[in-house]
Amino acid sequence: MCRNIRTLHNFEPPATEEEVRAAALQYVRKISGTAKPSKANEAAFTRAVDDVAEASSRLLASLVTHAAPRSREVEAARARARAEQRFGSAAA
Repeated sequence: MCRNIRTLHNFEPPATEEEVRAAALQYVRKISGTAKPSKANEAAFTRAVDDVAEASSRLLASLVTHAAPRSREVEAARARARAEQRFGSAAA
């Protein structure tokens, strides 16, 4: 799994189109093995990003949950705490 792809479901406010597209781009980069396609592959790469973003948007719109929406600030704080525990203090 790409570490840069984050969960986008059940957040308040909901994920933006830019966040969905960024996740789609990371996914396509990972499975294609390239961060920037050659000119010969650029159209296929862009089409794949568009398709994955569209499918992801449909998925997010159709998911149902009874859980309370998560806070982006709380999740960011948890991620920082995990990183600090894993890598040590940033003040070093």
